[in-house]
Amino acid sequence: MGSFRNRHARALAATDIPLGGLGLINYSGLYYAKIRIGTPPQRYFVQVDTGSDIFWINCVSCYQCPRESDLGFNLTLYDPKESSTADWVQCKNEFCQGTFVSDLVQYDQVTGNGQTQPTNTSIVFGCGYQQGGSLNTSNGAIDGIVGFSKPNTTMLSQLAATGKTKKIFAHCLDTTKGGGIFAIGDVVEPRVKTTPLADNDKYHYNVNLMSIVVGGTVLELPADIFETSKTKGTIIDSGTTMAYLPEIVYNKIIPAIFAKHQDIKLRDHDDYFGQCFQFNDSVDFVFPNVTFHFKDDLALNVYPYDYLLEIETNIYCVGFRNGSFEHESTKNLVILGDLVLSDKLVLYDLENNVIGWTDKYNCSSSIKIKDEETGNIYSAAQAQLLLQQPFATTNESDGNYSRHNDPT
Repeated sequence: MGSFRNRHARALAATDIPLGGLGLINYSGLYYAKIRIGTPPQRYFVQVDTGSDIFWINCVSCYQCPRESDLGFNLTLYDPKESSTADWVQCKNEFCQGTFVSDLVQYDQVTGNGQTQPTNTSIVFGCGYQQGGSLNTSNGAIDGIVGFSKPNTTMLSQLAATGKTKKIFAHCLDTTKGGGIFAIGDVVEPRVKTTPLADNDKYHYNVNLMSIVVGGTVLELPADIFETSKTKGTIIDSGTTMAYLPEIVYNKIIPAIFAKHQDIKLRDHDDYFGQCFQFNDSVDFVFPNVTFHFKDDLALNVYPYDYLLEIETNIYCVGFRNGSFEHESTKNLVILGDLVLSDKLVLYDLENNVIGWTDKYNCSSSIKIKDEETGNIYSAAQAQLLLQQPFATTNESDGNYSRHNDPT
């Protein structure tokens, strides 16, 4: 997608984009943002996925692209010929497939608490002409996906390369109301404890997992089980709904969770929900917390109401999944999706190569973000995708570790 390495000193002010979503895992856990593209600008609804590195929109003449969505909004196919600012982009990379376009992406620049003014930036993105997987059905259908992983092909990297943003963003995904907060820029409140990202993964948010504790007891696992490499490690991915574990870890964590409830019988429900059971009481105080411990003493606490999903009255399913039933290339990975990331403020800081999160956060409240240009600090509240520059949000993606397919 070309080189975006020229940096300039000026930083863009904070930006506000409406954020919606279906926060409940049993309703696909989809989070999406509304953006406008082209001249004149047209409205599109996109997922934003931290496990993907591309930005694409369904285009005219698309094969099997959905024309309607069950999410309550109309879908729009992008037509470069209808935009006076669109320009075709030649892709010379041997790994490049499909068609790329450069066009203006519009968003609202924050000029004060609750005050905005429209602005735009030229961004390169892909035109989707063929759709597959769950993205070609009306159930949870959207217009495209914005990737927020690490490579320089992402929209975040393109913005940073023009000096319009720092490569820092955060999200708070609300499972109660849906939607939440998505912010690009330096989050100053709340303060977030972090852990370093693995140096040997240039694409994904791979972190150094040290141990897993269930109900106060450390799982006994091989010493090398959490090593980071091309096929091993722990990936933080908002584009994945559940949490996937290597088989050896899965076979340890499930018995530990049900150690005090050996009378419970787990049964396979379906491919999506996996193993389920009947329980006629609240799970909150009778099942153990699961804690993932990372380098630099950062913990990720997962509570029973997080990992036990009530899909119907008194029927619960376990959100931890056996990764050996997934893709061969990911069976040895720990992939932590929205099951464990929701209702927390998660911070991705590529300037300092760290990631972190709060233990719990009320996504219906607000966070404070610094405007690098003026030094002012603004509040971002729920139902906003606020960036200190531009952009967006989602769940369930098109990256290597997600459950959707890329368009071609």
